[in-house]
Parts: sequence; C-alpha cells; structure tokens
Amino acid sequence: KKKQKKMRDLIIGCVGKPSAGKSTFFNAATSGDAKVGNYPFTTIEPNQGVSSYITECPCKKYGKSDQCKPRHGQCKNGKRFVPVKLLDVAGLVPGASEGLGIGNKFLDDLRHADALMHIVDVSGTTNEKGEQTENYNPINDIEWLNHEIHSWIFNNLDKKWTNIVRRHMATNSTAVETLQNQFSGYGSTTTFVQTTLDKAGIKEPSQMDKWDTNKIKLVVQKFIETRFPTVYVLNKIDHQNSDKNITKICEKYGSDKVVLCSGLAECFLRKMTQQGYIDYEYGASDFQLKDEQGEDSTLKQADEKVRNRLQRIRDMVLYRYGGTGVFDAVARAVDFTEPILAYPVRDITNFTSGKVTSGLFRDCIILRPNTTFRELAVSLIPEMGKHFAYAEVVSGQRRSGDDIITTEDQIMKFVMSIDENLTVQTQI
Repeated sequence: KKKQKKMRDLIIGCVGKPSAGKSTFFNAATSGDAKVGNYPFTTIEPNQGVSSYITECPCKKYGKSDQCKPRHGQCKNGKRFVPVKLLDVAGLVPGASEGLGIGNKFLDDLRHADALMHIVDVSGTTNEKGEQTENYNPINDIEWLNHEIHSWIFNNLDKKWTNIVRRHMATNSTAVETLQNQFSGYGSTTTFVQTTLDKAGIKEPSQMDKWDTNKIKLVVQKFIETRFPTVYVLNKIDHQNSDKNITKICEKYGSDKVVLCSGLAECFLRKMTQQGYIDYEYGASDFQLKDEQGEDSTLKQADEKVRNRLQRIRDMVLYRYGGTGVFDAVARAVDFTEPILAYPVRDITNFTSGKVTSGLFRDCIILRPNTTFRELAVSLIPEMGKHFAYAEVVSGQRRSGDDIITTEDQIMKFVMSIDENLTVQTQI
C-alpha cells in the first residue's frame, strides 16, 4: 500500500468560490497544445484536466536540447513542460464542512489533492457567495476556506476524542501512530504526522489524555499546513481595485504563498494564438503580432478591437507582472510538494530510451520526496519487484533499490537480474 501511494499521480486541487474565476483559470491551465492521450496518466476523471509543470530540462545542461524528444508533454529550448493533473474541486461555499451546498463532495474531492491552488477574486467585486458587490475584502475568502477545512477535520476528531485517547493509552501507541490512524482518510502518511507534531512543538512520548481543545486545534492546523499546502492565486489582477487587496494579502500571508494571476488574459491569448493572430508561448511574458514579426510573418492581421484588447493585456498584465501567472501558480503548487523529477533512460551515456533516432530524455516523472529507486522501477516495470539488481546514475555509481532518489541522481538506468550470474538492462 505504501508503494502504491507513493507512485500514484501527483494531483493539484483547484478551489475557489463561484465567480472567483476558477473555471476560467482551470481552462487556461488545462487547455492548449496537449492532445488527447499526450500524457502518461491511465485515467482522467471528468473533473480533472492536464496542465504543465514548467521546469529546466537536463538536455540543456548537457547541450542536447536539439535532440530532446519527450514521450509526453514537450521541451522547447531546454524548457520542459511536464504533464501534471489538476483537480477541479467544486462546492466551495461557507458551511461546506457542515454539508451545505455540495460540501460533502467538496471535502471528498479535496482529500485526493497533494497541494491546493485557491483562486481568489482579488478585485473585491464579489462577496463570499460569488454575488456582485463592491469593496469586499478577499482575505475573508482565504480565512473561511481555512476555517472550513479545519472544521471538517477537527469535528471528525473531536467527536471521537475520548475513544481515541482510551485506545491510545490501552495500546501504548505513539502519538504518530494514533494520529495516523485518524488522519489516514485525508491521505496522510506517518511522515506528514511527524512533521505536524514537530511544527506543533510536540515531542514523544506525548500524554494525549492531557491535550485540551486548543492543543487539538493547533495539531489540526499544523496538519492542514503540512498535508494541504496552498497557493493563493490572486486572480483578476488587472482590475482597478486589485492593488490594495494584493498588498494586504501579501502582508498577511507572505509573498511566497501568493501568485498574481489573470486567467482571463491567458485564455484570450491562447485563443488568439489558436486563431493565428499572435505568436504566444503559454506562460510567456509577451507575444508578437503580424506587423511585429516582419514581412515573412504567417500570422493573420488583427482588427482594431482585437489589437486594443491585446494591448491592454500587454500593458496591464504582461509588462506589469511579467506574465499571466497561470503556469507560475501550477509550478508553485507542485513545488510545495517538494518534488523530485526523475529521468529514467536505457543508455546512461547518451540518455536514450531505445534507438538514438527516437530522441533523448524521453520520460520525466514527478516523484514525491523519499521515493526509492526500487519503487520507481516497479512502477515502470512490475517485474522489477523480483528482479531489481541496481540503478546506475550519470556519475557511474550504482544505487541499491532502497536508496532514495535525489536531485543529484535524477537521471538513471535500471538493471534487472535474470539469475544470480546474469544481469540485463531494462527496456523503459
């Protein structure tokens, strides 16, 4: 079970109240060049989409960018677009933890996510229900989302607390063991629970029978911070009222948890790209029109209305903030999970996974921390469970199956044993 959990697809949850622009953001992040089937996932549920985690590809380090041909996603001049699942979490309304709206579905979906992107209407023109208003404080939206998740977990824990403590003492369990039994339904692991206790300043052995309500609430809060790291995606940044709210949110929560965004701008730029009016790479800081490319341009000539709208996006979003922020938000959420990017190859010298003509660095897999070489190998080739010999990394050193994959050893070749006297290289 532990191995299966480590190797399941990384999922980023997208949450937000009605009219915050969540659907627009989700569409901007999941539409684009990715064709049907151009991702490594076995299933895509109706409320899921595929976005891109943009990172530097090792092909750039080794001067092989012109030969890099990803099996999934794409690579452009050393910039790797790694497919990642997004989950559209519906039902975010005040009272979700009490089952209001479709609160139960909201919370059930939430537990499948590894990190969250909370789409916040930073313009202050919609209230907590998504209704039009003026001068609404968007900090309220952040606070009541935190409150709903906290209430959901705390209430489940509190109503059983007497029995939990009784069993904890009867079995002489550690606090980590006891809490993991309670938190496992939220996708927890013992590592998450240990980190939670460390953040709460609780050391073993802990006398849980002496914990008061405030201490339980503290533990729940630290668990939420650990299990559901959240990026606050401040949407509608081009609205005239957004600046003051951006400042307030950054001051309260810190700029490292905040990404400035215009999902609508990204959607429009992508639409204009698809229709042939501009040359734009999603997530980029600018675009080009026909007359900006010169006489050889194959772009269509945009009319005045389109040009005016494009110029407004350029002035109010791209030049001002350096981009629409959509893929920055996805990258920040993925980074919060502390990922390791693994590049399994068949030939550790030339980085191929078959014939040289098929291209280099064909596969890139997003791993969670503490994933071992054996766990990755088995996820790629089930037979490796019985026949794993070792992994070879770029330095020429060998790694055992129980060694943990690190960023220094992200390129590897797996070797399997047929018998004790014969080893063969695996086919990835």
